[in-house]
Amino acid sequence: MDKATPIGIILGVGLILISIAIGGGGLMPFVDVPSIMIVFGGSIAATLINFPLEKVLSVFSVVKNCFFVKLPTPKEAIATFSELSAIARRDGLLALEARMESIDDPFLKRGLELVVGGGTKEEITNSMETELAYIEQRHGTGKKIVDSIGAAAPAFGMIGTLIGLVQMLRSLDDPSNIGAGMAVALLTTLYGAVVANLFCIPLAGKLETKANEETLIRELMITGLQSLVEGHAPRATEERLLAFLPGSRSSSTAQQAA
Repeated sequence: MDKATPIGIILGVGLILISIAIGGGGLMPFVDVPSIMIVFGGSIAATLINFPLEKVLSVFSVVKNCFFVKLPTPKEAIATFSELSAIARRDGLLALEARMESIDDPFLKRGLELVVGGGTKEEITNSMETELAYIEQRHGTGKKIVDSIGAAAPAFGMIGTLIGLVQMLRSLDDPSNIGAGMAVALLTTLYGAVVANLFCIPLAGKLETKANEETLIRELMITGLQSLVEGHAPRATEERLLAFLPGSRSSSTAQQAA
């Protein structure tokens, strides 16, 4: 699980609540049902208009996978392919079938199934790159939806502000109604800003970062699968995959030169 995201959310929400508490008056003056309905209901409605229902519902799965599905690090993936290359060179590609049982990553497991099944380099590459393209599309759509919610929330906050001002101006002759109008006017702007800047915009950025990390790992795996089919030695496979880690490769070269 990515710990930075929940820590950031808890820290942000906590600081806001502490600031409210320090100011006195408690939290209840900052709770307004009409404001919540305008910002949250309006943002959800706009998102449903902008995207198909199945895409909106799938965003929860995309977000969950980004934060709870653990991907192997590049170094771990390189070590795995070095081991697989050694097995394939010693016992043949069919011997990889026994090793597949201990692999949890579904993308890598499907690739190894193609290798063991006798797929050619072109067939394996096309199949895995098609799956990678689908993964990238899914992450891209999830980011767009979160970005859309982040853009809609402040906009509906302004709509709520205008509604509150209209209500307030219509009630100038009755001072008892001015407070309710001002609450809607100010709190909708607050809600919209918090939803966008504490949740949606950072979450969209994290989705993009996670998507880039997964793309790198998947491309490394595709290259590793190609090396298995081509029968490369473990050292040659490792050197080929180190191209995905320029820092590690240059460090290794410097050590050899020394």
